[in-house]
Amino acid sequence: MPVTIPVAALASKAAEPPSRRFIVGQDPQGNWVAMEVHGLGGGLFRTRHDALHYATDLTGHRPDAVVMSADQIELLL
Repeated sequence: MPVTIPVAALASKAAEPPSRRFIVGQDPQGNWVAMEVHGLGGGLFRTRHDALHYATDLTGHRPDAVVMSADQIELLL
């Protein structure tokens, strides 16, 4: 006799997506950049505050999820 597995049980065992992490810094033109470390997203911003706000919102305000870069970074499209 076949075994029936509830759909909810299958969904709970699905792999969790990798945690999003961002690097925030300035590009060579002086724009502020927030870039997801796996290339899943990012953007150019007028202010450091805006870049940090974007990155912290998308990472659920996790304290270890956003790092500031001391070096220039570039968002590749």
